[in-house]
Amino acid sequence: MRVREIMDGKHPFIYDDELATKSRAMIRDFSLRILPAVKENKKLVGIVSRGDVMTISSSVSPIRVKGIMTTPKHMVATEDDAASTVKKMIRLDEWYAPVVNSAQDKTYRGVLGLENFIEASLKGNPKKLSKPVSEIMSKNVVACSPDDEVDNVWRLMQNQSFAGLPVVKKDKLVGIITQKDLLESGAMLPTFESRKGRFRASSKISAVMKTTVIGVKTSAKISEVAKLMISKNIGRVPVKDNKGRLIGMVDREDVAKLLAK
Repeated sequence: MRVREIMDGKHPFIYDDELATKSRAMIRDFSLRILPAVKENKKLVGIVSRGDVMTISSSVSPIRVKGIMTTPKHMVATEDDAASTVKKMIRLDEWYAPVVNSAQDKTYRGVLGLENFIEASLKGNPKKLSKPVSEIMSKNVVACSPDDEVDNVWRLMQNQSFAGLPVVKKDKLVGIITQKDLLESGAMLPTFESRKGRFRASSKISAVMKTTVIGVKTSAKISEVAKLMISKNIGRVPVKDNKGRLIGMVDREDVAKLLAK
């Protein structure tokens, strides 16, 4: 299976000389996790992530995309082997990689996400996914509280490279908070919209977290979780016991790692 067979060839991109505020709007409005940046000739020059756009300090900032974009850890060619590419992405802790024509021709072609690989693998109904989710879930889960300050949780996400965290109160799962939630809420983060800006929100996680959480029991099959991730476009699924207590988390990387073996 080649990258070109499963990549998202319609994934949006932005030119590097456009306003960074446009990239923030695109990431928010299209629920993107990365936004490739290109030159006028569509040659890839960088990517913009949710974390990058949260560094913009004003809704009318004159900063250009080239001022906040970063160099991708891994660029993928259309003819690369998909499974080998996913293994490398996992080693680099990257869920998304921009796709170009080749190592020599960096013309932008699309984006490869772990979900593209998972969705393609699901069609083959591999036996690997018939195992219980308890076999691949992470048991040492980092969580936050509804009473935690948004600032502190955002710093934790940045320092630990977390895209989302479960929210727990008295050992029970009560919600989930993601970078997407913070971006959409306009929460006042240390490096996001100033307090004089047009975005205003409570500084508590309880004000921005999602309280409707899609969770599973330990007996759920990995295939069930994989299908949830694709159909609901979610990156991680909490695992609960019969009393609603959080006992684990499974994310796209866990599923993709199993499939790429």
